[in-house]
Amino acid sequence: MAPEKPLCLPALLLPLLTLLLPQADTRSFVVDRENDRFLLDGVPFRYVSGSLHYFRVPRVLWADRLFKMRMSGLNTVQFYVPWNYHEPEPGVYNFNGSRDLFAFLNEASVANLLVILRPGPYICAEWDMGGLPAWLLQKPDIHLRTSDPDFLAAVDSWFKVLLPRLYPWLYHNGGNIISVQVENEYGSYRACDFGYMRHLAGLFRALLGDRILLFTTDGPEGLKCGSLQGLYTTVDFGPADNMTKIFALLRKYEPHGPLVNSEYYTGWLDYWGQNHSMRSILAVTTGLENMLRLGASVNMYMFHGGTNFGYWNGADEKGRFLPITTSYDYDAPISEAGDPTPKLFALRNVISKFQEIPLGPLPPPSPKMMLGPLTLHLDGDLLAFLDFLCPQGPIRSILPLPFEAVKQDRGFVLYRTYLTYTISEPTQFWVPNNGVHDRAYVMVDGVFQGVLERNMKHQLFLMGTVGAKLDILLENMGRLSFGSNSSDFKGLLEPPILGQRVLTQWLMFPLKVDKLVKWWFPLQLMKRSHPQVPSGPTFYSTTFPILGEGRDTFLFLPGWTKGQVWINGFNLGRYWTKRGPQETLYVPRPLLFSRGALNKITLLELENVPPQPQIQFLDRPILNSTLHKTYIYSLSPDTQSASEPMELS
Repeated sequence: MAPEKPLCLPALLLPLLTLLLPQADTRSFVVDRENDRFLLDGVPFRYVSGSLHYFRVPRVLWADRLFKMRMSGLNTVQFYVPWNYHEPEPGVYNFNGSRDLFAFLNEASVANLLVILRPGPYICAEWDMGGLPAWLLQKPDIHLRTSDPDFLAAVDSWFKVLLPRLYPWLYHNGGNIISVQVENEYGSYRACDFGYMRHLAGLFRALLGDRILLFTTDGPEGLKCGSLQGLYTTVDFGPADNMTKIFALLRKYEPHGPLVNSEYYTGWLDYWGQNHSMRSILAVTTGLENMLRLGASVNMYMFHGGTNFGYWNGADEKGRFLPITTSYDYDAPISEAGDPTPKLFALRNVISKFQEIPLGPLPPPSPKMMLGPLTLHLDGDLLAFLDFLCPQGPIRSILPLPFEAVKQDRGFVLYRTYLTYTISEPTQFWVPNNGVHDRAYVMVDGVFQGVLERNMKHQLFLMGTVGAKLDILLENMGRLSFGSNSSDFKGLLEPPILGQRVLTQWLMFPLKVDKLVKWWFPLQLMKRSHPQVPSGPTFYSTTFPILGEGRDTFLFLPGWTKGQVWINGFNLGRYWTKRGPQETLYVPRPLLFSRGALNKITLLELENVPPQPQIQFLDRPILNSTLHKTYIYSLSPDTQSASEPMELS
């Protein structure tokens, strides 16, 4: 008799799979239109959600922030996926470290939070270019967020990488993603291209299947162009808006199903030069309670704001260019440093009236530390390090080229030319058609002359002999993330004019400032003579130990003007002390070396250094230095480079 064949592994697993499959099939998140509600696994469900952006929080702190959200009574977390954070170059993808959104999904699962995913392609979020990659603008005629074939090809390529990786995380597949948003507030965009929206909806369906709930989000005025048949329509509004009127308008687009406010604003963003935004606890809690009494599902934007580290802040255009601050505290229930606020406890009390709150206390605020003052030492002016900042050498062009043409997405580009004639009298230097995007630091033979700024008509007069070196350091202060949202090219968009002459024959140096700070400065490869009195963009640094355990802290830069700061090679973000409202930068504890190890802080001061080049670390933030005096943006010719005085509240 022939021996029996041994059972193969699939045959052994089949009975187990048979038992598991029905359970998987029972996992569902659907709209019950007859009863105006959601059903989770067939049971009536209402989400009380909060927004948190993994890209604004160091990875080691994700679990802490998510746990605090769950302990506040939330059952869901909502977050965006910024395309430009994950595809820095066409076809090059990064899901490592703080970009590992799948690890973030796992942390949300550990915290027992469901997920509302907002993958864009456009996300707004007050993030650089609304999450769209700057390399799209290497095709200058591209029409963003439309059916433009070039744009759709890039979008399709990205989503064919991203969405299949997210497919296992969908709720009906055993994951925690209950719904996915298509685009973002598209009705606020000028295009109103339904063909584009239909293309995205079809792409999402093809890659994610028919069972996942797809939805749109718009403000009340955007529902007409932002909603689409087959996608569930939701709305966003804040405490000051008329809830009854807005939900009635929503019913014209979504007659049946649960009412949803996808962005209920707990606070608001900050712009440089304007007051720190705050929303009262009473207004926020009253609005939330009113919506929950209606049976609505609500996402609070933001529940924890975080930080625009590096160069990642976005900008608005509301009659003028408004870059967003490094802090994204947002006056949210959980502060920028991750601490519960009185607003959180008030919201928690409201939520407890409608659903069960997890047992146990919220963690207390993290301990903070003070240190300093510390004196910084002059490393040298930026021009002295040009060979290291741009080792490949300059790009030559008759007329200046924008950042996008020299493949510099963020940071700085130095533009250089030489005077072909002597200018013995002060002569006006300017760039026509608002062609400075966004801020220009002008030097003649290495001596700082002044600043030109987007939407600001500064008066700047130059002198120089034939052959004098004219350097213009251009700063990209963040691409438009909302407003007109047109293609926001950076750099010198028009050739500068000196007197009546157009300046030509330019050298352009795309600067790798972060690499210099992170790798070359620590190795002390540069030993350059530098002026006794620094002039213009200049590097300063110092080292300092922390005895014992490190703690969260806030970097305070009194007397400094504007620039960029790094801690142990990590780009903490922009400071603009003279304009405010943000005076301190949040320094998370994990960035610091403790127990006596040396930490290094590096500043690139772009304008003027205080007489005493000192910094301090404080145990609390200062985010509202313009509370009583707002910087006035003016287009009048008498606007000078000097900032107006600020009052500390």
